[in-house]
Amino acid sequence: MSFLNNVITGVSLGSIYAIIALGYTMVYGIAKMLNFAHGDVIMVGAYVCFFAMGSFNLPPVAGVLLAVAVCTVLGITIERLAYKPLRSAPSLAVLITAIGVSYLLQNSAQLLWGADTKTFRPLVEGSLVLVPGQLSISYVAVLSIVCCVVVMIALTLFTGQTKMGKAMRACSEDKAAAQLMGIDVNATISMTFAIGSALAAVAGALMCSAYPVLSPTTGSMPGIRAFTAAVFGGIGSIPGALLGGILLGVIETFAKAYISTDLSDAVVFAVLIIVLLVRPAGLMGKYVPEKV
Repeated sequence: MSFLNNVITGVSLGSIYAIIALGYTMVYGIAKMLNFAHGDVIMVGAYVCFFAMGSFNLPPVAGVLLAVAVCTVLGITIERLAYKPLRSAPSLAVLITAIGVSYLLQNSAQLLWGADTKTFRPLVEGSLVLVPGQLSISYVAVLSIVCCVVVMIALTLFTGQTKMGKAMRACSEDKAAAQLMGIDVNATISMTFAIGSALAAVAGALMCSAYPVLSPTTGSMPGIRAFTAAVFGGIGSIPGALLGGILLGVIETFAKAYISTDLSDAVVFAVLIIVLLVRPAGLMGKYVPEKV
């Protein structure tokens, strides 16, 4: 039964990684930039949810919705103030700016909420017993998996059926051609940041429910692992983010259980390197040759 327990733990952890990875993969797919401040938006969402439930005694659903609203506004603000002026700048300038925004959010959180760690109250408590005394699954894990499935279905329908979703796909293919067809590229990119940041808030609440320690650096490691998941599955691909997140969570869990907790990250990145050597675009990514 320990094997099944590890599978369940890995899938639930991977579901959280997948939700975070969607933010990376959508921004890269449309704006062609890596938003390394994404992990810190997760942290902000977790703090907002923490204080909403703790200081204001709001129910968990209201706390998560408030965190989603705050992070959505934060994501749009970051895009407008930090990234929009660099739309035509070299990719290195955008990358350095993203790192600077990341440090700004971390230090702002430290000034606002302090550097000490806080204990996050889970969104839901208890476990579902599948086999008495041998196999159970926490309600947080169930919630994480359900949220991941719902988000994936909603995003797939959104990008495939709605006008804004089709505009996002057009911008992903060719922003100049999309603009000539009357698509507001700036509004489309802002919407992408809004969706990614909203998902980051949900992921932050789920992550801190599963691992209830909250600090200004809470989003750093999940952000890095989720970025790894996005690259693993094929950055720019929504199904790839799901596959990469789930696989990463399962690999990390089994590495901790059967190899070593200290070496789990090394195992994850070793698998990533092997996959990229075989498929440089990731498991579900598409290789597009550049015309010169």
